[in-house]
Amino acid sequence: MSEPARLNEKQAGAQLEPNAKRKPAASEGGIGETIKVVLQALLIALVVRTFLFQPFNIPSGSMIPTLLVGDYLFVSKYAYGYSRHSLPFSPDLFHGRILGSAPKRGDVVVFKLPRDGSTDYIKRVIGLPGDKIQMKEGRLYINDELVPREPIAKAVTEDFYGRETEVPTYRETLPGGVSHTIIEIQGDAGFNDNTQAFLVPPGDYFMMGDNRDNSTDSRVSPDQGGVGYVPFENLVGRAELIFFSVGKGAPAWAVWQWPWTVRWSRMLKPVH
Repeated sequence: MSEPARLNEKQAGAQLEPNAKRKPAASEGGIGETIKVVLQALLIALVVRTFLFQPFNIPSGSMIPTLLVGDYLFVSKYAYGYSRHSLPFSPDLFHGRILGSAPKRGDVVVFKLPRDGSTDYIKRVIGLPGDKIQMKEGRLYINDELVPREPIAKAVTEDFYGRETEVPTYRETLPGGVSHTIIEIQGDAGFNDNTQAFLVPPGDYFMMGDNRDNSTDSRVSPDQGGVGYVPFENLVGRAELIFFSVGKGAPAWAVWQWPWTVRWSRMLKPVH
């Protein structure tokens, strides 16, 4: 082999050696880019969850027929401003609300259970600060005025023994004009259908479920395992939209069952 040929081989080797050294750097750059993208995605998700919308699913029937077990919904975090409960794990960083806006009577609200400050509940705002709330023989009174209701077609739901049955159903219209559907599994003789008069303290709210005879709400005091009054600070957000819904007991991740388990009629349904 001639000398020029050997020189060319050495030159080629000199050119190949730096490229070989750069391969690990390229690999490290790819991993770094992946980590960067993942962190950016997590940051965006955290910002959306904290300041805009948070998804929740419904595990119990206290808001039937408005919300069913297996509904998945978006809750607007900005509707009432922000408190420490707007952040993941409710860190004790500050108290009160920032950019606070009071809820309206009739709003469907997610809040932190006052007696533990961590469990998420969802109910309807019935009483505002200063209101007098009372149940008499199954009828709701607000500030000593009977809240009107009219019977509508009976709904089918489970009774306390897990049996499907038709139950009395009403369209109730709250002061201010919000109209919503309630059910009375036990008619007007349920356990919480006759109560004391509750005077809602300043800065607190009175919550009730639309499934009136199967809802642990503000009618039951915290020392009896209930909700009691809900401070403004404990509000997480307002329920806005059902974005997905599967039948009770059906796993949402079982995609192959969706044609039969998904409640298609409830998809993208606003919450009223």
